[in-house]
Amino acid sequence: MSNFAVILPAAGQSSRFGGPQKKPFLSLDGKAVWQRSAELFWSRPDVSRVYVVVPPEDCEFFTGRYAGVCIFQNVSIVKGGAERFESVANALAEIPEEVEYVAVHDAVRPLATPKDIDSVFAAAAIYGAAMLAVPVADTLKRVESATHRITETVPRAGLWAAQTPQVVRRDWLVEAYAQRSQFPATITDDAQLVEALGHSVYAVPSSPTNFKITTRADFELAELVLKARNAKPERTSNAPFDDEAGW
Repeated sequence: MSNFAVILPAAGQSSRFGGPQKKPFLSLDGKAVWQRSAELFWSRPDVSRVYVVVPPEDCEFFTGRYAGVCIFQNVSIVKGGAERFESVANALAEIPEEVEYVAVHDAVRPLATPKDIDSVFAAAAIYGAAMLAVPVADTLKRVESATHRITETVPRAGLWAAQTPQVVRRDWLVEAYAQRSQFPATITDDAQLVEALGHSVYAVPSSPTNFKITTRADFELAELVLKARNAKPERTSNAPFDDEAGW
């Protein structure tokens, strides 16, 4: 049964990336970045539809270039808003009431694995809200923005770096968005918005390779990861090794 809908916000301005083309539309090993993110979901039997949110000024370009893919793969094109929460709200308004869960996934985070998506979808079905995340491994420093002077070393115990998809019961997410103007302006993602409503969100361990493409260096790293995955040789040995279980 198709219990999940997926929102891919791709309406950012890519200001930190630079260059003539926005990140979601760049070709990553032969496919647009947004398409590599979308295809993680559109072939799943539990996903009813993928909603790609595009900047208003790019809708004509996007439709002209990708309309065939969108129709064939059950993708809806949604006009974005002035900021991310507005873009997600626009897509959320188009999702039918019978959909039980909504996954919000960065259009420029194309390296999530099917196994991780299985895990976070399953956790959301149990708890109502779940997200991919990784425990922080680096030492964290608080730094003055003007002088770059270190003012504090932040204990990393219990700290996790948030990723996407973030998967939430549709009714919870709709309620959270209806009340978002009452919440602090410092809220930065959908999980925090749902937490502000009083619901718990559960972290599902993921991989550091499920990173968001923000800079040119990120894009180059994503290309390397894809090439490494595609070049992985098939195992011909009969040795007792299980890739999924890790032993």
